[in-house]
Amino acid sequence: MRVISSAPASIGNVSVGFDILGAALSPIDGSQLGDRVIVEDSAAEFELKCGGKFVDKLPSDYKKNIVYDCYLEFKKSMEEKSLKVKNLVMTLEKNLPVGTGLGSSACSVVAALAALNEFHDNPFSEKEIMELMGKEEGKISGSVHYDNVAPCYLGGIQLMIEENGIISDRIPDFEDWYWVSCYPGTTVSTAEARAILPKQYDRHDCIVFGRQLATFIQASHTGNSALAAAVLKDVIAEPYRKKLINNFSETREYVMEQGALAMGISGSGPSIFVVADNLELAEKIQDWLLKNFVQNELGFSNICRIDRKGTVTVKE
Repeated sequence: MRVISSAPASIGNVSVGFDILGAALSPIDGSQLGDRVIVEDSAAEFELKCGGKFVDKLPSDYKKNIVYDCYLEFKKSMEEKSLKVKNLVMTLEKNLPVGTGLGSSACSVVAALAALNEFHDNPFSEKEIMELMGKEEGKISGSVHYDNVAPCYLGGIQLMIEENGIISDRIPDFEDWYWVSCYPGTTVSTAEARAILPKQYDRHDCIVFGRQLATFIQASHTGNSALAAAVLKDVIAEPYRKKLINNFSETREYVMEQGALAMGISGSGPSIFVVADNLELAEKIQDWLLKNFVQNELGFSNICRIDRKGTVTVKE
């Protein structure tokens, strides 16, 4: 038996929703922007193989790989249910670079745990497996937050609820929005990006944050694209994190002059996203980003839509 889980890249925060809003991405050209994990029967108790475009960015010791840690956590949780893990081999196809702000660690975690759960005929409910995903993601980021895990697993734009047994809920997205994602080829660690934030915020900034987030959610549910775009701004992280990203201010000035609806930092950076309401503008912005924002040969850009499917798992 073989199980294949494909998990998409994601945008954490989505500017307006620090730690509580996330969006899954799907390139319009059909290319894969995300990781895959394959789980197969094996004679040995456990084996981990790695491949993919960015395999060289993974630790050489498989015991330091987050996918191995996912296996251990899954096994422990199975034992707590008096269930046994099968002998298996896992293969991680690492197609997202590490430290990009595109949910790279969440992508591997979600694909791994979704595949393991399916391989064992889904002993864990959706909520239970998401809790495991959040726990594993938290080991890397320093705290449990679902703004990459939830959209990566469930798809769409997800609002983190974490009340009354609900982890997250999907909000509507806009059909005519193109999300131009761009990774400059450099790295910003989540720990560094969090350390640069202030420990306390001005009351005015807190009020603006709450008002803009509430307005964005309301506008998304009522289909008011112009209003949603107008409040798609970040007063919590971007004012501090933008200094970690080369050419950020110049890039914002250019894309907004061209007619972009919004621009923001993807997760903790250094990737950014630009929202455009037509393909011609999205292509023009992508071309400019490749020439002016990308710093080296590792950088790339994709014109995306919101991925509404999330992680796709197939059993063969």
